[in-house]
Amino acid sequence: MSASLNAPIRPAPQRTSRRNGGGHLLGTLLIVALLAVLLIWTIFPFYLAFISSIKNPADNYGKWVPFLSFEPTLKPWRDLWGVREVRASMLNSAIVSSGAATIALVLGTLAAYGIARFRFDRPRNGSLTTWFLSQRVLPPVIFVTPTYLIMNKLGLYDTVWALILLNATFNLPFPVIILTQMFREVPIELEEAAQVDGASRLRIFLQLAVPLVLPGLVVSWILCLAFSWNEFLFGFSLTQTDARPMPVLLAGGDQTRGVDYQAIGTRLLLTASVPLLAAMMVQRYIVRGLSLGAVKG
Repeated sequence: MSASLNAPIRPAPQRTSRRNGGGHLLGTLLIVALLAVLLIWTIFPFYLAFISSIKNPADNYGKWVPFLSFEPTLKPWRDLWGVREVRASMLNSAIVSSGAATIALVLGTLAAYGIARFRFDRPRNGSLTTWFLSQRVLPPVIFVTPTYLIMNKLGLYDTVWALILLNATFNLPFPVIILTQMFREVPIELEEAAQVDGASRLRIFLQLAVPLVLPGLVVSWILCLAFSWNEFLFGFSLTQTDARPMPVLLAGGDQTRGVDYQAIGTRLLLTASVPLLAAMMVQRYIVRGLSLGAVKG
């Protein structure tokens, strides 16, 4: 009797349900199929632009595989830089995006440091952050008519200055939101120690706080650059010829003789390559900046 009581208790063998295993496999297959569809949906426009940029005009329709269904050519790329409008639009986009990103970063850094280090009563700090965020949530189309009238009155219509000011205004929330959290993570004891040593508030900000949030500065600048580079609405409504950016030039690929697929393909890839290369060059700063402060509430 004692031997039976002291015998180890063995768990009953569990039977694997074939039905559950089949359901798990089916769910995995559905997820893989969905991801494949999304991947194709995302990559196909770039593939279409690429093959259009290496085709002859006679190969526009029904030919999708290079070297098999058509003979590739680099003539559209050679002709791209010979177009004066392309060179002018690339220069305009570079000036507008870099200028707007720099202005938004400078103003956003000052605002973020103020919100992170000082206490405001009317309005409160949280209300200020929400107000900055609301500037990005508002649909830009409601500002087209008033901004057109203002810029026309100030003599800034069809100038890069109008696009720089507008893009800097609408992209200002990015550095404010990202850098506010990062400034809060900087130990306040470091700034207090610098104050004891006689450092001014400006010196503490420039030589202590700003270098510690360098990854956030890079992330904010790249985001502002990308959104300013891709902006179409204000570029379309506030420019005509002199300040026309690349997104507006891309929209003009529909000509009287039809769509110029070669021109659209080359211009689209050229336009998309600039923010992509900028992001790749500062990738380590972007990853570090997003992990430090941009996704924390």
